[in-house]
Amino acid sequence: MLEIENLLDHLEIELKQVTADRRLDNPVMIGIRSGGVWIAEQMHQRLGLSEPLGLLDIIFYRDDFSQIGVHPNVKPSALPTHIEGRDVILVDDVFYTGRTIRAALNEIFDYGRPNQVVLAVLIERDGRQIPLCPDCVGERIVLSSGQRIKLTGPEPLGIHVETITAAA
Repeated sequence: MLEIENLLDHLEIELKQVTADRRLDNPVMIGIRSGGVWIAEQMHQRLGLSEPLGLLDIIFYRDDFSQIGVHPNVKPSALPTHIEGRDVILVDDVFYTGRTIRAALNEIFDYGRPNQVVLAVLIERDGRQIPLCPDCVGERIVLSSGQRIKLTGPEPLGIHVETITAAA
């Protein structure tokens, strides 16, 4: 079973190592709504970052936006006004196909060209469709085609594997 505290601890260790290795200078952390924001809040606090946490809603940048419907549940993004030349830590809950991260990068670059972007995710699962991969991972797992990861939160924060049942 996936223990959320162990995953957060491992992600924190990897983030500290990558931050040191890549010499991130006063990075801005950005969480992708909604689960990524929950994880980013934890990591922001654990790393003691001074910049306010950025929030990103990628709904208008998704490649399946036209399939979502006419009334998507959109929340505003709240990013620092100055991204140009900054070191960015982008945080999401589950890395699956890579499409969410592609959309997030597109939105971030609309705000400016960062110096570098470090991608941190709580869970990386199999199923990548875009040639992207995270720099920091809480845990890598393989799921069957009928399973998915479900993050619950923000309080209490939890994670579990669900089996998807087909309608008869």
